[in-house]
Amino acid sequence: MASPPRSHWRKLLDYGLAILLLGLLILVAARLDRFERRQEQGMAIVNDGDSITLGAERIRMRGIDAPEYQQTCQKAGADYPCGKLARQSLVRLIAGRPVLCSGWRRDRYGRLLGDCKAGDTDLNQAQVQAGWAVAFGDFETEEAVARAAKAGIWAGTFAEPQDWRDSHHGCAGRAKARRAGLVRRCVARICSLLVMGGPAPMIRWRSWRME
Repeated sequence: MASPPRSHWRKLLDYGLAILLLGLLILVAARLDRFERRQEQGMAIVNDGDSITLGAERIRMRGIDAPEYQQTCQKAGADYPCGKLARQSLVRLIAGRPVLCSGWRRDRYGRLLGDCKAGDTDLNQAQVQAGWAVAFGDFETEEAVARAAKAGIWAGTFAEPQDWRDSHHGCAGRAKARRAGLVRRCVARICSLLVMGGPAPMIRWRSWRME
């Protein structure tokens, strides 16, 4: 027996699902380059306590968050320029040596999220260990050591860099960041399901806010 013809609404639903699937495939294809690990090496220009420039590539150090360059913190009842000191700490850690960074993701500003080294020094880890950056998805042990030693920003009080940025970007900036974070989480889950064949890994919310 011939199957009954599909209803008009069923046809529209099928077309809609086909268009949605096609759109998801296009989105995944457009972002597949983010799964390719990149390496950059050279003499670094230090922008602030957690971002550098190597040649034409801007790099945001993964897993950490340092005070913004213009940010101030408090110690002994007075403000001090913790953002500038965080940058100086990174300059000292690099010590004029070539820097090698590798990573595969980018943040919402197009910067490569990188793990960086100068010689044998893991710059991401060392900056948290020195107390001039907070753990932001990684390096919690190093943060605990710095906090116990009252190193760097832990010697006084400070606003977390993300909170400081939010307060200075205003409502529009916060809404934009939330929308960007939602899109990134959706893309990560879709890519994991379609490309890796499994559920997306659990990622700390604080690390997503960073990007």
